[in-house]
Amino acid sequence: MKITKLECLTVHPGWRKNLIFVRIETDAGIVGWGEAYSQYDRDRAIAAQVEELGRYVIGRDPFQIRHICQVAFDDYAQRRASLEFHCAVSGIEQALWDIVGKATDQPVYNLLGGKTRERIRVYANGWSYKMQDAEDYARAAEKVVRNGFTALKLDPLPRPWRTYIPKQHIRQAVKTVRAIRDAIGPDVDILLDIHRRLAPMHAIDLANALAEFEPYWFEEPCQSENVQALADVRAKSPIPTVTGEALYGRAGFRPVLRERAVDIINPDVANCGGILELMYIAAAAEAEMIACSPHNYNSTTLALSATVHASACMPNFIITEYFIPFEELGAKLCRNPLKPVDGYITLPEGPGLGIEVNEDVLRSMPGKPFPQRVLPLPENEGPRSDAPKHSF
Repeated sequence: MKITKLECLTVHPGWRKNLIFVRIETDAGIVGWGEAYSQYDRDRAIAAQVEELGRYVIGRDPFQIRHICQVAFDDYAQRRASLEFHCAVSGIEQALWDIVGKATDQPVYNLLGGKTRERIRVYANGWSYKMQDAEDYARAAEKVVRNGFTALKLDPLPRPWRTYIPKQHIRQAVKTVRAIRDAIGPDVDILLDIHRRLAPMHAIDLANALAEFEPYWFEEPCQSENVQALADVRAKSPIPTVTGEALYGRAGFRPVLRERAVDIINPDVANCGGILELMYIAAAAEAEMIACSPHNYNSTTLALSATVHASACMPNFIITEYFIPFEELGAKLCRNPLKPVDGYITLPEGPGLGIEVNEDVLRSMPGKPFPQRVLPLPENEGPRSDAPKHSF
């Protein structure tokens, strides 16, 4: 079997960012699908990388997944990686696994060594977008719980994202999380995402201030490249710490794992290098007794399914991400989307990734530029209440 065609298809979901899908055809008539991670204003660069790398995939055997990924890094990129490169490799790699699973009539998790669990726990994210008032957070969190989720994630800090913050930002975060905890009770897990923004001194103060609400975790308190800063926070935080969504490939995680700088890692299958790379990263973490909770700021279709297949085979898996705002789109793009029930997703049983893409619908929603975001000017810096609210 040989690969005969590769396409990169961007989709406009109507919210926040364009999604990027990879479609690979073979001379056996089997089509594989994957998904690359995307970010604000960077989707075109990622799609261009998929298309450029895709030229070198044509004519190859789709079963040779490891060699294709090796050639991509060693020869195509000449070992000069980037977010865009890793996203492209991830989308292509997932599509190759989808082909192999369909060719062998097996779900991908069977080809990875077999499942270690029947269900995958998920947490809800995206439900608190642009909220500011603590009471609004509380009412929205109640709705998430009514819909069956047993865990939810939010960033409790006010904007803009800055390394050094005033105490009022910490007080506001405490007010927000207290309102949520009071609204949803003690048994629903609250996950806190700090988005790599804080200096260690502020991260430690924030973790101590929020500890009384028993958060499930404290995600990315500092820039993930600063391993010592992460280690400093972990040593003094009463809440388990997390990093990994902005680290790519096994090499990117090595310093964090060697220093045991966090308790949990959250690599993303759509940007870390794909399904097999995610498995390698999780296995390395397992040896250090570090848990793995894959990040999934992607659609509720292909990347979610790729995450679920990999998570099924990880002994150290604990929970993964489900983006509520993409759920309606996923139901249009896919005939059998994975749906959480009581906070869990049951493993798909179909071959490959187990997702039936509605290709006509997908092609009818091409990506397009979003309105330009409002970014701060120098006069907006500092803890001013009249600073413009940007559209992050």
